[in-house]
Amino acid sequence: MRSLGLAAAAVAAVVLTGLAARQRRLEDVCRQLVEVQRAESRRAGLVDYQRLQLGLLERAIDDPELAAVLSTFETDSAAHLRQHLFANALYSNALFGYRMGMATREELHGHLRVLCRSAAFRTYWESTRPHRASLRDDSEEDRIGRMVDSLIHDLDAAGEAEEWWVVGEPPTE
Repeated sequence: MRSLGLAAAAVAAVVLTGLAARQRRLEDVCRQLVEVQRAESRRAGLVDYQRLQLGLLERAIDDPELAAVLSTFETDSAAHLRQHLFANALYSNALFGYRMGMATREELHGHLRVLCRSAAFRTYWESTRPHRASLRDDSEEDRIGRMVDSLIHDLDAAGEAEEWWVVGEPPTE
C-alpha cells in the first residue's frame, strides 16, 4: 500500500511538473502575443501618421497660404516652395518605406541616390540642413541624413558619370 502511495506521489509530481512547464510556455506565448499586438498598434499608428503628414503636405503644395505655414526656409517663389514641400514628401515617403520594412537599407540608398540627382532636391536638402542639426547623432534619421550627404558628395565627385546609379557605397544592413 505504501509503494502505491509513493507511485501516486511520483505520478502527481511528474504531472505537476508538466503542468508548470506548460503554464510557463503559455505565459511566454501570451507575452509574445502582447508584444506583437503592441508592434502592430505602433505600425498602424505610423501608417496613420504618415498618411496625415502626406495629406498636410499635399494641401500645402496646393495652397500657397497654407504652404507659408510650413515654410521654415527661404524660397524665392511659390513654385520653389512647392518644390521644397514635394521634395520633403518624397524624402519622407522613402524614409517611411524603409522604417516600415518595405525597403531594405540598400534599397533606400538606391532610392535616395535617384533623389540626390535632382537639383531641386539638393536645394531642399541644403536649406533643411539646420533642421537636421538638432537630430541626435545616434538616431536613425541622422544616419540616413549622413547617407544622403555622402551620396551628394559621391555624385559630385563622380561628375557626369555615365553609370550614376552605381555611385556611392551601399550601406550594409
